[in-house]
Order: sequence, then C-alpha cells, then structure tokens
Amino acid sequence: MTERTWFGAGALVVLAFALAPMAARGEILAMMNYESKSPESLKAMKAPMAPSQRREGIAIIDIDPASPNHGKIMRDIPLPADLVAHHIFYNKDLSKAYVTALGQSALHVIDMAKEALPIVRVDIPGCSVLEDVVFSGDNKTWYVSCMGTQNVVVGDAIADKPLRNIALPVPYPHGVAINEKIDRLIATSTVRASDLGDAGEAISVVELSTGKALGAIKVSNKPSPAGEAPVEILFVPGANPPAAYVTNMYGGTLWLLSWKDATKSFEPRQVFDFATLKSGVPLEIYFNAKGDRLYVTTAKPGHLHIFDISGGAESPKLMKSIPAAEGAHHVSITPDERYAFVQNALLNLPGMSDGSVTVIDLVKGEPIGSVDTLKEKGLNPNSIVLLPRWYHAMGH
Repeated sequence: MTERTWFGAGALVVLAFALAPMAARGEILAMMNYESKSPESLKAMKAPMAPSQRREGIAIIDIDPASPNHGKIMRDIPLPADLVAHHIFYNKDLSKAYVTALGQSALHVIDMAKEALPIVRVDIPGCSVLEDVVFSGDNKTWYVSCMGTQNVVVGDAIADKPLRNIALPVPYPHGVAINEKIDRLIATSTVRASDLGDAGEAISVVELSTGKALGAIKVSNKPSPAGEAPVEILFVPGANPPAAYVTNMYGGTLWLLSWKDATKSFEPRQVFDFATLKSGVPLEIYFNAKGDRLYVTTAKPGHLHIFDISGGAESPKLMKSIPAAEGAHHVSITPDERYAFVQNALLNLPGMSDGSVTVIDLVKGEPIGSVDTLKEKGLNPNSIVLLPRWYHAMGH
C-alpha cells in the first residue's frame, strides 16, 4: 500500500477552510468522479469543446434544486488522467469512500472523517478492471470484483490491504453481493473489458467463508451462448428467504435469484422484460428504506423505473418510468426520499453519455431539473454519491 497526496499543503489548508461552512448552508452535496468526454461524445454536443488534455477528478457539487448554489462545484479533487476512476462506494459507517478504477490495479480510499479528504492508494495485485466493492456486516472486510482477471479480491477494511483472491467459475465479474446468513458470495459475468464483447450469461456462486467456487447459475431463457451480460446484482433487504435481483445489460431483463434452503442453492427466474417499455440496457438496482420499492435504471434512452415489490420480490409491479437522459446509470436518493439524482453516463459510450444529472421529484414522480455543470465543461460523471450527511444506503 502506498500513499499519494493529490494536493499541495497550501491547497489542503484552503480546501479544509472552504469545507468547514458547508454544513451550515441549505444544500445537498454530491460527490462525482468524472472524466473527459470521448471525441465521439463531444461531437454529439450542440457546442462541442475539446479539452486540451484528458482530465479525471472528483467534483463535489451542490445539487439541491432549491439552493442558491445549485450546480456549483464546491471542490474539485484531481485524479491521475490514466486512472479511469469508475465507481465510489462507502463502507458501512461512511468513514471511508472507495474508488474503483478500470485503468489501474488499485483502489483509492478517501478518508471522509477529515475535512481535507485525503486519498490513499491501495494496490491490488492480481486484480484488473476493478468494478464493485461490498463490505461485511461488521465493516472489517471488503470484497472487490475484478472484471479483467476473473476473480474477487478479499481485503482487510481496517488496514485496507488485500488478503486473498477468490477465483470464479465464469469470467468478467462486475456486480458482487454477499449474504453472510447463507454463507454465499455471488457475482455477475458481464463482458470482456477490452471491447465489451463475449457477453456472459451466468452468476458465479461461491461459499463465502471458504472462497470455494460452487458453480454458476444461468440467467437467460435463450440457448447458450445467450449474451445477456448480467451486470449488477443486489440482495433484497429483509427478504426471507434471501433473494437477489440481477440486471441483464444486453438482455434487457430483470431476474431474481431465490434461495432454496432445502437444496442450499438459488432458483433463477425472469421477473421483468424492459423491452415491453422500449427501454434497454438496465443497469443499477436500489431500494427504498421500507423495502417495498425497487428502483432500476436503464441507459437507453435513459429512465428511472420504480416498481412496487410489497407483494413479494418475485412479482415486481411497474409503477412509473421517469425519463432521465441517455446513459442513466447511478442514482442517489435523499434520506427523506423526496429527491432522486440520476447520473447520466455509461463508460463514455456514444449515445449513452449525456453527462448531466437529472433531478427527479419522487413525490411528484417527474423530473424537475438537470445539473449540467460537468456536461458543459466537456466532462462525464461516472458515478454519484451524496456526502455522508445526505447519504441514503438504498439497500447497498
């Protein structure tokens, strides 16, 4: 593990001073890692602007639609231009944020307890194309999926160092979820990172306590190779018996894995087809605090879909599809569940890289605005999380 500081000492003092009064103002602060838009994406803009060089960073932006500073960048933290920072995940107590990267075999860990938000680099040997991170219930262990090396790395979440690798039965792991009650780790088999080809069709199943691979579960009704590209997977909060939703990125469907205690295995079942809505590329999965609402994003043309799951996870009922923008991807929802903020960009892909953040009023069930701060600078946000004061776990 090596440490790298992205600010000079003077800048740290200035930034710490700037951060201090933030909590006193009426605002909602979001943290977004960003990168320069691709040339293809820039061509699609009405007034394309080519950055002088590729940029990456983390922007803290006030996204409160009622704030006088709405859309203002409160802090801009530079990152290496070749990192290809991808997702941001909080640990259980929100004391640290973990940034995964597609371009380097390393996690970058942000100390959220310090005003300066120092970043520590944690090298992860034997892991390339880092995607998702999940944490054990006691907050002492993390698991990171390695889409380029067909494994999950288990790490010490206190010292932040890798401990061991878990080899998976099927390649290209992206989404990863754990359930300690049933001693299982499950991971999606998505696509080859180099060209997004060779799409998978199955979920790896591992005995969590031992790291022993138990096999794979197909999540498709099509003949193999089905090319479904299951991408995200998330256990349903409070479900008994346990169950997990899976989004098939290329297949355009939502699947459910239901735990069968008698056989100690999962039973797969398709529960929704987004083609019925003329929506494609389903991505992220979230829940409300009560656990009776399911939220799923689709990137093309860009929507946030809300399902009623009060009747059981096996029968989600679509309540509303709310338009966002092309590339609708990650979502942050305020603790009072009034606002949803949808980050609109997927891997800098043309046609799915709007670069905005759609502001949705969940009470009204409609979009009420857009944060275009990064988009107007020729940048794409790759993920969004609200700062700890405003954070809502949403099942993660």
